[in-house]
Amino acid sequence: MRVVNQLDEAYQLFRDVRMDRKICGLVPTMGALHQGHLRLVDIARSECDFLAVSIFVNAMQFNDKGDHERYPRTVQADLDLLAAKGVDMVILPSDTEMHPEPIQFQVVPSGLSDLLEGASRPGHFAGVATVVMKLFHILSEGRAYFGEKDFQQLAIIKRMVVEFHLPIAVIGVAIVREADGLAMSSRNSLLSEEERAAAPALHSSIEVLRRGYASGERRVERLVQLAKTELAKEPLFSLDYLHVVNPATLDLLEFAEDDSRILVAANIGLVRLIDNSAVGAIDAQER
Repeated sequence: MRVVNQLDEAYQLFRDVRMDRKICGLVPTMGALHQGHLRLVDIARSECDFLAVSIFVNAMQFNDKGDHERYPRTVQADLDLLAAKGVDMVILPSDTEMHPEPIQFQVVPSGLSDLLEGASRPGHFAGVATVVMKLFHILSEGRAYFGEKDFQQLAIIKRMVVEFHLPIAVIGVAIVREADGLAMSSRNSLLSEEERAAAPALHSSIEVLRRGYASGERRVERLVQLAKTELAKEPLFSLDYLHVVNPATLDLLEFAEDDSRILVAANIGLVRLIDNSAVGAIDAQER
């Protein structure tokens, strides 16, 4: 496994592989890898001839400096995991390598980025889109894998690929959960023991909504109230939003359908957690 710090070198390695008519794959991450990331790696490894994983804690997508500083960093452990998975290249750039100063250009999405996470975290998706566009330029052509836990991010990246005519297939991979239902996240390691015990309440609120839908309720207002009532049973959580949206446009819905998406974000202590699910049947891949 090659660990590459220079983006030009990564670009050249991808280019050499494509010259042999092989498929290149990329799994962008911010490190602190968990089983959710490794699911992405496993799927990408099975579909690509040459697989790269990027590790970069992107300061541009943090609107809270303290949140950026607290974000867990476990580079050596990450490298050991990726080597064991048979990854071909790890892209590990410095801040100045990824974002040469002075920074004068960004990819600023509109529409999809103005609501939900975008409303709560101004500038977040401009930071995400900018670094992903740079990584896609390095990849140039191939396949890129993202987890569905960051559902809004996935929708924005898919739209960016369409609008910029990028020859990259964006593959979303279902959420991987802990045994108690909590969506796996690098931020989970920041939870105190008490907070970790309370954290599954976020997923429980989603499940209550889904059960309401399964019993025949279609009015989103009623379904959302069921979920909010459930989450309110856990006093450590401070709810930011809980909505049912169109999975493609992220527009808020009045009536739910099977493929409508439940999106929820809440704070527990200093940690922000997000989760989502289809209102109807869940992809069998999710566990």
